[in-house]
Amino acid sequence: MTALSDPLALPCGQVLPNRLMKAALSEGLGSPEFGPDERIDRLYQRWGAGGFGLIVTGNVMVDRTQLGEPGNVVVEDERHLAGLRRWAEAGKAGGARIWMQINHPGRQANPLASKAQPVAPSAIALDIPGLPTPRELTDAEITDLVRRYATTARVAEAAGFDGVQIHGAHGYLVSQFLSPLANQRTDRWGGDAPRRARFVLEVVRAIRAEVADSFAVAIKLNSADFQRGGFTEDESRAVISLLAAERLDLIEISGGSYESPAMMGRPVTRSASTAAREAYFLDYARSVRALAGSVPLAVTGGFRTRAAMDEAVAAQECDVVGLGRPSTLAPGAAAELLRGHTTRLHSRQISLRLPAALTTLAAVKAVEGALDLQWHTDQLHRLGAGQDPDPGRTPWFTAATMLQRNGLDAFRSRRSSAARPKDPALRKFEIERAVGRYLANPAVRALGRIGVRTSFATELETTGRKSGQTRVVPVSVAFDDTGAWVISQHGTRSGWAANIGSEPKVRVRQGDRWRTGVAELRPGDDVVARARSFAPNPVFAGLTAATFRTLQSNPVSVRITFTD
Repeated sequence: MTALSDPLALPCGQVLPNRLMKAALSEGLGSPEFGPDERIDRLYQRWGAGGFGLIVTGNVMVDRTQLGEPGNVVVEDERHLAGLRRWAEAGKAGGARIWMQINHPGRQANPLASKAQPVAPSAIALDIPGLPTPRELTDAEITDLVRRYATTARVAEAAGFDGVQIHGAHGYLVSQFLSPLANQRTDRWGGDAPRRARFVLEVVRAIRAEVADSFAVAIKLNSADFQRGGFTEDESRAVISLLAAERLDLIEISGGSYESPAMMGRPVTRSASTAAREAYFLDYARSVRALAGSVPLAVTGGFRTRAAMDEAVAAQECDVVGLGRPSTLAPGAAAELLRGHTTRLHSRQISLRLPAALTTLAAVKAVEGALDLQWHTDQLHRLGAGQDPDPGRTPWFTAATMLQRNGLDAFRSRRSSAARPKDPALRKFEIERAVGRYLANPAVRALGRIGVRTSFATELETTGRKSGQTRVVPVSVAFDDTGAWVISQHGTRSGWAANIGSEPKVRVRQGDRWRTGVAELRPGDDVVARARSFAPNPVFAGLTAATFRTLQSNPVSVRITFTD
Protein backbone atom coordinates (compact mmCIF):
# COMPACT_ATOMS: atom_id res chain seq x y z
CA MET A 1 0.00 0.00 0.00
CA THR A 2 1.40 3.40 -1.02
CA ALA A 3 2.07 5.86 1.81
CA LEU A 4 2.71 9.61 1.91
CA SER A 5 6.29 8.96 2.94
CA ASP A 6 7.03 6.70 -0.05
CA PRO A 7 9.27 8.03 -2.83
CA LEU A 8 7.81 8.56 -6.31
CA ALA A 9 9.75 7.81 -9.50
CA LEU A 10 8.83 10.12 -12.38
CA PRO A 11 8.96 9.29 -16.10
CA CYS A 12 11.99 11.57 -16.58
CA GLY A 13 13.97 9.55 -14.03
CA GLN A 14 13.73 11.96 -11.12
CA VAL A 15 12.62 10.55 -7.77
CA LEU A 16 10.56 12.62 -5.34
CA PRO A 17 11.50 11.70 -1.74
CA ASN A 18 7.84 11.70 -0.63
CA ARG A 19 4.32 12.43 -1.90
CA LEU A 20 3.80 15.90 -0.40
CA MET A 21 4.11 18.90 -2.71
CA LYS A 22 4.25 22.57 -1.81
CA ALA A 23 1.87 23.78 -4.48
CA ALA A 24 2.47 27.00 -6.41
CA LEU A 25 1.63 30.24 -4.64
CA SER A 26 2.38 33.55 -6.30
CA GLU A 27 4.88 35.24 -4.01
CA GLY A 28 4.96 38.82 -5.33
CA LEU A 29 8.56 39.11 -4.12
CA GLY A 30 10.35 40.02 -7.32
CA SER A 31 12.71 42.97 -7.52
CA PRO A 32 11.92 46.17 -9.50
CA GLU A 33 13.97 44.61 -12.30
CA PHE A 34 11.73 41.48 -12.20
CA GLY A 35 14.39 39.23 -10.70
CA PRO A 36 14.29 37.22 -7.46
CA ASP A 37 15.76 38.90 -4.39
CA GLU A 38 16.79 37.87 -0.89
CA ARG A 39 13.18 37.71 0.33
CA ILE A 40 12.48 34.81 -2.02
CA ASP A 41 15.64 33.10 -0.77
CA ARG A 42 14.45 33.39 2.85
CA LEU A 43 10.97 32.14 1.98
CA TYR A 44 12.24 29.10 0.10
CA GLN A 45 14.76 28.28 2.78
CA ARG A 46 11.77 27.85 5.11
CA TRP A 47 9.93 25.67 2.62
CA GLY A 48 13.11 23.84 1.66
CA ALA A 49 13.52 22.76 5.27
CA GLY A 50 9.81 21.93 5.52
CA GLY A 51 9.97 18.27 4.53
CA PHE A 52 8.26 18.51 1.14
CA GLY A 53 9.16 16.03 -1.58
CA LEU A 54 8.47 18.62 -4.27
CA ILE A 55 8.33 22.41 -4.19
CA VAL A 56 6.69 24.32 -7.04
CA THR A 57 7.36 28.05 -7.28
CA GLY A 58 4.64 30.55 -8.05
CA ASN A 59 3.95 32.39 -11.28
CA VAL A 60 7.21 33.13 -13.07
CA MET A 61 6.19 35.16 -16.09
CA VAL A 62 7.52 34.68 -19.61
CA ASP A 63 6.95 38.31 -20.69
CA ARG A 64 7.79 41.38 -18.58
CA THR A 65 5.14 43.48 -20.32
CA GLN A 66 2.37 41.11 -19.16
CA LEU A 67 2.25 40.50 -15.41
CA GLY A 68 -0.28 38.66 -13.30
CA GLU A 69 0.40 40.86 -10.27
CA PRO A 70 2.97 43.33 -8.96
CA GLY A 71 6.17 41.64 -7.82
CA ASN A 72 6.19 38.84 -10.40
CA VAL A 73 9.57 37.39 -11.31
CA VAL A 74 10.08 37.36 -15.08
CA VAL A 75 12.47 35.04 -16.92
CA GLU A 76 13.01 36.02 -20.55
CA ASP A 77 16.76 35.36 -20.70
CA GLU A 78 19.73 34.73 -18.41
CA ARG A 79 20.10 38.25 -16.97
CA HIS A 80 19.00 37.07 -13.48
CA LEU A 81 20.80 33.72 -13.60
CA ALA A 82 22.77 34.25 -10.37
CA GLY A 83 19.63 35.11 -8.40
CA LEU A 84 17.74 32.20 -9.93
CA ARG A 85 20.52 29.84 -8.86
CA ARG A 86 20.28 31.07 -5.25
CA TRP A 87 16.53 30.55 -5.40
CA ALA A 88 16.88 26.98 -6.64
CA GLU A 89 19.56 26.18 -4.05
CA ALA A 90 17.39 27.53 -1.23
CA GLY A 91 14.50 25.29 -2.21
CA LYS A 92 16.63 22.16 -2.62
CA ALA A 93 18.66 22.56 0.57
CA GLY A 94 16.46 20.13 2.51
CA GLY A 95 16.39 17.43 -0.16
CA ALA A 96 13.25 18.46 -2.07
CA ARG A 97 12.99 18.79 -5.81
CA ILE A 98 12.12 22.32 -6.96
CA TRP A 99 10.21 23.15 -10.14
CA MET A 100 9.57 26.60 -11.58
CA GLN A 101 5.98 27.36 -12.49
CA ILE A 102 5.96 29.32 -15.75
CA ASN A 103 3.04 31.41 -16.85
CA HIS A 104 1.52 34.15 -18.97
CA PRO A 105 -1.60 35.93 -17.64
CA GLY A 106 -3.27 36.64 -20.96
CA ARG A 107 -6.42 38.66 -20.37
CA GLN A 108 -5.90 38.30 -16.60
CA ALA A 109 -2.90 40.64 -16.79
CA ASN A 110 -3.03 43.02 -13.85
CA PRO A 111 -3.77 46.51 -15.24
CA LEU A 112 -2.00 48.09 -12.27
CA ALA A 113 1.21 46.11 -12.87
CA SER A 114 1.35 45.65 -16.64
CA LYS A 115 2.27 48.60 -18.80
CA ALA A 116 0.88 47.18 -22.04
CA GLN A 117 -2.62 46.25 -23.17
CA PRO A 118 -3.45 42.66 -22.21
CA VAL A 119 -3.37 40.07 -24.97
CA ALA A 120 -5.46 36.94 -25.31
CA PRO A 121 -6.66 34.35 -27.83
CA SER A 122 -9.70 36.57 -28.52
CA ALA A 123 -10.62 40.16 -27.67
CA ILE A 124 -13.01 39.12 -24.90
CA ALA A 125 -12.78 40.82 -21.52
CA LEU A 126 -13.14 39.18 -18.14
CA ASP A 127 -16.47 39.60 -16.40
CA ILE A 128 -14.81 41.69 -13.70
CA PRO A 129 -15.48 45.45 -13.46
CA GLY A 130 -12.57 47.71 -14.37
CA LEU A 131 -10.46 45.20 -16.29
CA PRO A 132 -9.68 46.21 -19.88
CA THR A 133 -10.58 44.27 -23.00
CA PRO A 134 -7.54 42.38 -24.30
CA ARG A 135 -6.14 42.59 -27.80
CA GLU A 136 -6.40 39.43 -29.90
CA LEU A 137 -3.04 37.76 -30.50
CA THR A 138 -1.77 37.34 -34.04
CA ASP A 139 -0.57 33.98 -35.32
CA ALA A 140 3.03 35.21 -35.24
CA GLU A 141 2.65 36.42 -31.65
CA ILE A 142 1.28 33.04 -30.57
CA THR A 143 4.26 31.31 -32.14
CA ASP A 144 6.55 33.73 -30.27
CA LEU A 145 4.80 32.95 -26.98
CA VAL A 146 5.42 29.23 -27.49
CA ARG A 147 9.10 30.09 -27.91
CA ARG A 148 9.06 32.21 -24.76
CA TYR A 149 7.80 29.31 -22.65
CA ALA A 150 10.60 27.14 -24.00
CA THR A 151 13.23 29.83 -23.34
CA THR A 152 12.08 30.25 -19.75
CA ALA A 153 12.31 26.49 -19.21
CA ARG A 154 15.83 26.41 -20.66
CA VAL A 155 16.97 29.18 -18.30
CA ALA A 156 15.32 27.42 -15.35
CA GLU A 157 17.32 24.30 -16.11
CA ALA A 158 20.53 26.32 -16.39
CA ALA A 159 19.80 27.87 -12.99
CA GLY A 160 19.53 24.48 -11.28
CA PHE A 161 15.78 24.00 -11.08
CA ASP A 162 14.75 20.36 -11.46
CA GLY A 163 11.79 21.04 -13.71
CA VAL A 164 9.06 23.40 -14.80
CA GLN A 165 5.31 23.36 -14.38
CA ILE A 166 3.23 25.00 -17.12
CA HIS A 167 0.37 26.93 -15.53
CA GLY A 168 -2.63 25.79 -17.55
CA ALA A 169 -5.29 26.55 -14.94
CA HIS A 170 -7.06 29.40 -13.10
CA GLY A 171 -7.95 31.37 -16.21
CA TYR A 172 -4.41 32.25 -17.32
CA LEU A 173 -3.32 32.19 -20.98
CA VAL A 174 -3.07 28.42 -21.51
CA SER A 175 -6.45 28.02 -19.85
CA GLN A 176 -7.86 30.78 -22.04
CA PHE A 177 -6.82 28.96 -25.20
CA LEU A 178 -8.63 25.84 -23.94
CA SER A 179 -11.85 27.68 -23.01
CA PRO A 180 -14.59 28.22 -25.62
CA LEU A 181 -15.62 31.33 -23.68
CA ALA A 182 -12.21 32.99 -23.99
CA ASN A 183 -11.06 31.48 -27.29
CA GLN A 184 -13.41 32.17 -30.18
CA ARG A 185 -10.80 32.06 -32.93
CA THR A 186 -11.47 30.28 -36.20
CA ASP A 187 -7.85 29.64 -37.25
CA ARG A 188 -5.50 26.80 -36.27
CA TRP A 189 -5.46 28.00 -32.63
CA GLY A 190 -9.20 27.89 -32.00
CA GLY A 191 -12.61 26.73 -33.06
CA ASP A 192 -13.19 23.12 -32.05
CA ALA A 193 -11.69 21.49 -28.94
CA PRO A 194 -8.67 19.89 -30.70
CA ARG A 195 -7.60 23.24 -32.16
CA ARG A 196 -8.10 24.99 -28.81
CA ALA A 197 -5.72 22.40 -27.34
CA ARG A 198 -3.04 23.11 -29.95
CA PHE A 199 -1.37 25.90 -27.95
CA VAL A 200 -0.74 23.86 -24.82
CA LEU A 201 0.54 20.91 -26.88
CA GLU A 202 2.93 23.16 -28.80
CA VAL A 203 4.20 24.67 -25.53
CA VAL A 204 4.91 21.21 -24.06
CA ARG A 205 6.69 20.07 -27.22
CA ALA A 206 8.78 23.25 -27.48
CA ILE A 207 9.92 22.91 -23.87
CA ARG A 208 10.79 19.24 -24.29
CA ALA A 209 12.94 20.16 -27.30
CA GLU A 210 14.92 22.70 -25.22
CA VAL A 211 15.66 20.72 -22.04
CA ALA A 212 17.35 17.47 -21.08
CA ASP A 213 15.37 14.24 -20.87
CA SER A 214 16.04 14.18 -17.12
CA PHE A 215 14.49 17.63 -16.62
CA ALA A 216 10.87 17.38 -15.42
CA VAL A 217 8.04 18.95 -17.41
CA ALA A 218 4.64 19.16 -15.72
CA ILE A 219 1.36 20.99 -16.11
CA LYS A 220 -1.33 22.40 -13.84
CA LEU A 221 -4.69 21.90 -15.53
CA ASN A 222 -8.27 22.88 -14.76
CA SER A 223 -10.77 20.12 -14.23
CA ALA A 224 -13.28 22.75 -15.40
CA ASP A 225 -13.80 26.52 -15.42
CA PHE A 226 -17.04 26.26 -13.43
CA GLN A 227 -18.66 28.76 -15.79
CA ARG A 228 -21.63 28.20 -18.08
CA GLY A 229 -20.34 27.60 -21.60
CA GLY A 230 -16.73 27.30 -20.45
CA PHE A 231 -14.12 24.54 -20.36
CA THR A 232 -15.94 21.41 -19.18
CA GLU A 233 -14.78 18.26 -17.40
CA ASP A 234 -15.33 16.24 -20.57
CA GLU A 235 -13.10 18.64 -22.52
CA SER A 236 -10.53 18.52 -19.73
CA ARG A 237 -10.48 14.73 -19.87
CA ALA A 238 -9.89 14.90 -23.62
CA VAL A 239 -6.94 17.26 -23.10
CA ILE A 240 -5.45 14.94 -20.48
CA SER A 241 -5.62 12.09 -23.00
CA LEU A 242 -3.61 14.22 -25.43
CA LEU A 243 -1.11 15.36 -22.81
CA ALA A 244 -0.49 11.81 -21.59
CA ALA A 245 1.32 11.14 -24.87
CA GLU A 246 3.62 14.19 -24.54
CA ARG A 247 6.32 12.93 -22.12
CA LEU A 248 4.97 14.78 -19.10
CA ASP A 249 6.09 13.97 -15.58
CA LEU A 250 3.14 15.19 -13.51
CA ILE A 251 -0.36 16.54 -14.09
CA GLU A 252 -1.71 18.66 -11.24
CA ILE A 253 -5.49 18.96 -11.07
CA SER A 254 -7.10 22.24 -10.07
CA GLY A 255 -9.99 24.36 -11.32
CA GLY A 256 -11.62 27.75 -11.70
CA SER A 257 -10.48 31.24 -12.66
CA TYR A 258 -10.51 34.76 -11.22
CA GLU A 259 -14.14 35.02 -12.38
CA SER A 260 -15.03 31.77 -10.61
CA PRO A 261 -12.29 31.01 -8.04
CA ALA A 262 -12.90 27.30 -7.54
CA MET A 263 -9.24 26.84 -6.57
CA MET A 264 -10.28 28.28 -3.20
CA GLY A 265 -13.36 26.11 -2.88
CA ARG A 266 -15.87 28.94 -3.27
CA PRO A 267 -18.30 27.96 -6.07
CA VAL A 268 -17.52 24.26 -6.39
CA THR A 269 -20.37 21.80 -6.15
CA ARG A 270 -18.91 18.66 -4.62
CA SER A 271 -20.29 15.23 -4.00
CA ALA A 272 -20.95 14.26 -0.40
CA SER A 273 -18.05 11.81 -0.50
CA THR A 274 -15.62 14.43 -1.78
CA ALA A 275 -16.78 17.00 0.75
CA ALA A 276 -16.28 14.48 3.53
CA ARG A 277 -12.83 13.67 2.19
CA GLU A 278 -11.82 17.32 1.88
CA ALA A 279 -10.14 17.54 -1.54
CA TYR A 280 -11.99 19.75 -4.00
CA PHE A 281 -11.03 17.86 -7.18
CA LEU A 282 -10.58 14.26 -6.02
CA ASP A 283 -13.68 12.91 -7.79
CA TYR A 284 -12.40 14.31 -11.06
CA ALA A 285 -8.89 12.92 -10.49
CA ARG A 286 -10.37 9.47 -10.00
CA SER A 287 -12.19 9.78 -13.33
CA VAL A 288 -9.01 10.57 -15.31
CA ARG A 289 -6.62 8.11 -13.66
CA ALA A 290 -6.80 5.69 -16.59
CA LEU A 291 -6.60 8.50 -19.17
CA ALA A 292 -3.35 9.81 -17.67
CA GLY A 293 -1.68 6.46 -18.19
CA SER A 294 1.82 6.43 -16.72
CA VAL A 295 1.80 10.15 -15.91
CA PRO A 296 1.43 10.69 -12.13
CA LEU A 297 -1.41 12.85 -10.84
CA ALA A 298 -1.31 15.53 -8.15
CA VAL A 299 -4.40 16.98 -6.50
CA THR A 300 -4.27 20.36 -4.78
CA GLY A 301 -7.07 22.08 -2.92
CA GLY A 302 -8.87 21.25 0.29
CA PHE A 303 -6.60 18.65 1.88
CA ARG A 304 -6.26 19.35 5.59
CA THR A 305 -5.94 16.06 7.50
CA ARG A 306 -3.30 13.35 7.38
CA ALA A 307 -6.06 10.74 7.23
CA ALA A 308 -7.57 12.19 4.04
CA MET A 309 -4.15 12.46 2.39
CA ASP A 310 -3.25 8.89 3.33
CA GLU A 311 -6.55 7.59 1.97
CA ALA A 312 -6.22 9.40 -1.38
CA VAL A 313 -2.69 8.14 -1.98
CA ALA A 314 -3.33 4.61 -0.71
CA ALA A 315 -6.38 4.31 -3.00
CA GLN A 316 -4.20 5.54 -5.91
CA GLU A 317 -6.65 8.33 -6.66
CA CYS A 318 -3.65 10.63 -6.79
CA ASP A 319 0.09 10.13 -6.50
CA VAL A 320 0.96 13.49 -4.96
CA VAL A 321 -0.90 15.68 -2.47
CA GLY A 322 -0.50 19.41 -3.04
CA LEU A 323 -0.58 21.85 -0.12
CA GLY A 324 -1.03 25.51 -0.92
CA ARG A 325 -2.56 27.86 1.64
CA PRO A 326 -1.65 25.70 4.68
CA SER A 327 2.03 26.10 3.76
CA THR A 328 1.77 29.88 4.23
CA LEU A 329 0.94 29.40 7.91
CA ALA A 330 3.03 26.27 8.43
CA PRO A 331 6.08 26.27 6.13
CA GLY A 332 7.14 23.01 7.78
CA ALA A 333 3.76 21.38 7.15
CA ALA A 334 5.13 18.32 5.33
CA ALA A 335 7.64 17.46 8.05
CA GLU A 336 5.01 17.94 10.75
CA LEU A 337 2.65 15.52 8.98
CA LEU A 338 5.24 12.89 8.11
CA ARG A 339 6.79 12.87 11.58
CA GLY A 340 3.43 12.61 13.27
CA HIS A 341 3.71 15.98 15.01
CA THR A 342 0.29 16.97 13.67
CA THR A 343 -2.66 15.26 12.05
CA ARG A 344 -4.44 18.39 10.80
CA LEU A 345 -3.32 21.52 9.00
CA HIS A 346 -5.07 24.83 9.38
CA SER A 347 -5.81 27.71 7.04
CA ARG A 348 -8.27 30.56 7.03
CA GLN A 349 -10.79 31.38 4.34
CA ILE A 350 -10.80 35.16 4.31
CA SER A 351 -14.13 36.81 3.67
CA LEU A 352 -15.64 40.29 3.74
CA ARG A 353 -18.65 38.79 5.56
CA LEU A 354 -21.08 40.65 3.34
CA PRO A 355 -24.86 40.07 3.35
CA ALA A 356 -25.89 36.79 1.73
CA ALA A 357 -27.58 38.66 -1.14
CA LEU A 358 -24.20 40.03 -2.23
CA THR A 359 -22.13 36.87 -2.09
CA THR A 360 -23.57 35.51 -5.33
CA LEU A 361 -22.52 38.55 -7.38
CA ALA A 362 -19.62 37.84 -9.75
CA ALA A 363 -17.82 41.06 -8.76
CA VAL A 364 -18.08 40.22 -5.06
CA LYS A 365 -16.78 36.69 -5.67
CA ALA A 366 -13.81 38.13 -7.53
CA VAL A 367 -13.05 40.67 -4.79
CA GLU A 368 -13.32 38.08 -2.04
CA GLY A 369 -11.13 35.70 -4.01
CA ALA A 370 -8.51 38.42 -4.43
CA LEU A 371 -8.69 39.30 -0.75
CA ASP A 372 -8.24 35.66 0.25
CA LEU A 373 -5.24 35.28 -2.03
CA GLN A 374 -3.71 38.53 -0.76
CA TRP A 375 -4.13 37.56 2.89
CA HIS A 376 -2.09 34.43 2.26
CA THR A 377 0.39 36.42 0.16
CA ASP A 378 0.87 38.69 3.17
CA GLN A 379 2.00 35.63 5.12
CA LEU A 380 4.58 34.88 2.41
CA HIS A 381 5.86 38.43 2.66
CA ARG A 382 6.29 37.97 6.40
CA LEU A 383 8.29 34.79 5.81
CA GLY A 384 10.34 36.57 3.16
CA ALA A 385 11.12 39.31 5.69
CA GLY A 386 12.43 36.72 8.14
CA GLN A 387 9.33 36.81 10.34
CA ASP A 388 6.88 34.10 11.35
CA PRO A 389 3.35 33.88 9.91
CA ASP A 390 0.58 35.83 11.61
CA PRO A 391 -2.63 33.72 11.64
CA GLY A 392 -4.49 36.47 13.46
CA ARG A 393 -3.92 39.11 10.78
CA THR A 394 -7.24 40.82 10.06
CA PRO A 395 -8.69 41.12 6.54
CA TRP A 396 -8.79 44.90 7.03
CA PHE A 397 -5.02 45.10 7.15
CA THR A 398 -4.88 42.89 4.09
CA ALA A 399 -7.20 45.27 2.26
CA ALA A 400 -4.83 48.13 3.09
CA THR A 401 -1.81 46.20 1.78
CA MET A 402 -3.74 45.36 -1.39
CA LEU A 403 -4.30 49.06 -1.93
CA GLN A 404 -0.69 49.89 -1.30
CA ARG A 405 0.87 47.02 -3.25
CA ASN A 406 -1.46 47.01 -6.23
CA GLY A 407 -1.92 50.77 -6.25
CA LEU A 408 1.09 52.88 -5.37
CA ASP A 409 3.81 50.42 -6.34
CA ALA A 410 2.18 49.27 -9.55
CA PHE A 411 1.33 52.78 -10.74
CA ARG A 412 4.91 53.91 -10.24
CA SER A 413 6.31 55.21 -13.50
CA ARG A 414 9.06 53.33 -15.24
CA ARG A 415 12.52 54.63 -14.54
CA SER A 416 14.01 56.55 -17.39
CA SER A 417 16.94 58.90 -17.50
CA ALA A 418 15.19 60.85 -20.23
CA ALA A 419 11.82 61.11 -18.53
CA ARG A 420 11.06 63.57 -15.76
CA PRO A 421 9.67 61.94 -12.61
CA LYS A 422 5.94 62.47 -12.17
CA ASP A 423 4.84 64.73 -9.34
CA PRO A 424 3.99 62.42 -6.39
CA ALA A 425 0.81 64.36 -5.65
CA LEU A 426 -0.36 63.97 -9.24
CA ARG A 427 0.48 60.25 -9.17
CA LYS A 428 -1.56 59.80 -5.99
CA PHE A 429 -4.42 61.73 -7.52
CA GLU A 430 -4.42 59.47 -10.58
CA ILE A 431 -4.41 56.38 -8.38
CA GLU A 432 -7.24 57.65 -6.20
CA ARG A 433 -9.25 58.55 -9.29
CA ALA A 434 -8.70 55.05 -10.72
CA VAL A 435 -9.75 53.45 -7.42
CA GLY A 436 -12.89 55.57 -7.42
CA ARG A 437 -13.72 54.92 -11.04
CA TYR A 438 -13.07 51.18 -11.14
CA LEU A 439 -13.70 50.06 -7.56
CA ALA A 440 -15.47 52.53 -5.27
CA ASN A 441 -18.03 53.88 -7.75
CA PRO A 442 -19.22 50.47 -9.06
CA ALA A 443 -19.23 48.99 -5.56
CA VAL A 444 -21.29 51.77 -3.97
CA ARG A 445 -23.76 51.79 -6.87
CA ALA A 446 -24.11 48.00 -6.86
CA LEU A 447 -24.79 48.03 -3.14
CA GLY A 448 -27.32 50.80 -3.57
CA ARG A 449 -29.21 48.90 -6.28
CA ILE A 450 -29.87 46.02 -3.91
CA GLY A 451 -30.79 48.29 -1.02
CA VAL A 452 -27.58 48.14 1.04
CA ARG A 453 -26.87 51.55 2.58
CA THR A 454 -24.09 52.77 4.82
CA SER A 455 -23.17 56.19 6.15
CA PHE A 456 -19.47 55.46 5.72
CA ALA A 457 -19.66 54.99 1.93
CA THR A 458 -22.35 57.11 0.31
CA GLU A 459 -22.88 59.61 -2.51
CA LEU A 460 -22.39 63.37 -2.83
CA GLU A 461 -24.09 65.48 -5.48
CA THR A 462 -22.46 68.73 -6.64
CA THR A 463 -23.03 71.06 -9.61
CA GLY A 464 -20.41 71.05 -12.33
CA ARG A 465 -18.61 74.40 -12.42
CA LYS A 466 -18.29 74.25 -16.23
CA SER A 467 -21.18 72.10 -17.38
CA GLY A 468 -23.79 73.19 -14.85
CA GLN A 469 -24.90 69.57 -14.69
CA THR A 470 -25.20 67.59 -11.45
CA ARG A 471 -22.34 65.28 -10.64
CA VAL A 472 -22.72 62.35 -8.23
CA VAL A 473 -19.58 60.80 -6.71
CA PRO A 474 -19.04 58.18 -3.98
CA VAL A 475 -17.50 59.62 -0.82
CA SER A 476 -16.88 58.66 2.79
CA VAL A 477 -18.95 60.77 5.17
CA ALA A 478 -19.10 61.24 8.92
CA PHE A 479 -22.59 62.48 9.85
CA ASP A 480 -23.58 64.39 12.98
CA ASP A 481 -26.72 66.21 14.17
CA THR A 482 -26.34 69.34 12.04
CA GLY A 483 -24.44 68.17 9.01
CA ALA A 484 -21.57 66.03 7.81
CA TRP A 485 -17.82 65.99 7.28
CA VAL A 486 -16.16 64.90 4.03
CA ILE A 487 -12.46 64.85 3.16
CA SER A 488 -11.22 65.87 -0.26
CA GLN A 489 -8.02 63.89 -0.42
CA HIS A 490 -6.51 66.16 -3.07
CA GLY A 491 -7.96 69.54 -2.18
CA THR A 492 -9.43 71.37 -5.15
CA ARG A 493 -7.62 69.01 -7.53
CA SER A 494 -10.67 66.78 -7.00
CA GLY A 495 -13.40 67.87 -9.40
CA TRP A 496 -16.19 67.76 -6.84
CA ALA A 497 -14.23 69.93 -4.39
CA ALA A 498 -13.56 72.47 -7.13
CA ASN A 499 -17.29 72.45 -7.91
CA ILE A 500 -18.03 73.50 -4.32
CA GLY A 501 -15.93 76.62 -4.82
CA SER A 502 -18.32 77.70 -7.58
CA GLU A 503 -21.57 76.40 -6.11
CA PRO A 504 -21.59 75.44 -2.43
CA LYS A 505 -25.12 74.01 -2.49
CA VAL A 506 -24.90 70.22 -2.40
CA ARG A 507 -26.89 67.09 -1.64
CA VAL A 508 -25.62 64.05 0.25
CA ARG A 509 -27.35 60.71 0.70
CA GLN A 510 -27.88 59.66 4.32
CA GLY A 511 -29.23 56.13 4.27
CA ASP A 512 -32.28 56.22 1.97
CA ARG A 513 -32.73 59.99 2.23
CA TRP A 514 -31.05 62.75 0.25
CA ARG A 515 -30.11 65.72 2.49
CA THR A 516 -29.48 69.23 1.15
CA GLY A 517 -26.84 71.52 2.56
CA VAL A 518 -24.11 74.07 2.03
CA ALA A 519 -20.51 72.88 1.71
CA GLU A 520 -17.44 74.80 2.81
CA LEU A 521 -13.76 73.93 2.50
CA ARG A 522 -12.06 73.97 5.92
CA PRO A 523 -8.28 74.06 5.23
CA GLY A 524 -7.52 74.74 8.90
CA ASP A 525 -9.10 71.50 10.11
CA ASP A 526 -6.85 68.65 11.37
CA VAL A 527 -7.33 66.19 8.50
CA VAL A 528 -5.53 63.30 10.23
CA ALA A 529 -7.76 63.52 13.29
CA ARG A 530 -10.78 63.95 11.07
CA ALA A 531 -9.93 60.83 9.07
CA ARG A 532 -9.74 58.77 12.27
CA SER A 533 -13.25 59.89 13.17
CA PHE A 534 -14.58 58.40 9.94
CA ALA A 535 -14.06 54.80 11.11
CA PRO A 536 -17.36 52.94 11.55
CA ASN A 537 -15.83 51.41 14.67
CA PRO A 538 -13.11 52.94 16.90
CA VAL A 539 -11.06 49.75 16.46
CA PHE A 540 -10.59 50.64 12.78
CA ALA A 541 -9.72 54.31 13.31
CA GLY A 542 -6.02 53.79 12.66
CA LEU A 543 -6.68 51.75 9.52
CA THR A 544 -9.09 54.37 8.20
CA ALA A 545 -6.56 57.15 8.75
CA ALA A 546 -3.82 55.06 7.13
CA THR A 547 -5.99 54.44 4.06
CA PHE A 548 -6.69 58.17 3.62
CA ARG A 549 -3.00 58.90 4.16
CA THR A 550 -2.00 56.32 1.53
CA LEU A 551 -3.95 58.11 -1.20
CA GLN A 552 -3.98 61.75 -0.17
CA SER A 553 -1.78 64.51 -1.59
CA ASN A 554 -3.10 67.94 -0.45
CA PRO A 555 -6.11 66.96 1.67
CA VAL A 556 -8.67 69.38 3.00
CA SER A 557 -11.72 68.85 5.20
CA VAL A 558 -15.13 69.82 3.87
CA ARG A 559 -18.00 70.76 6.19
CA ILE A 560 -21.58 70.30 4.97
CA THR A 561 -24.21 72.14 7.01
CA PHE A 562 -27.73 70.82 6.47
CA THR A 563 -30.34 73.32 5.28
CA ASP A 564 -33.36 71.03 4.96
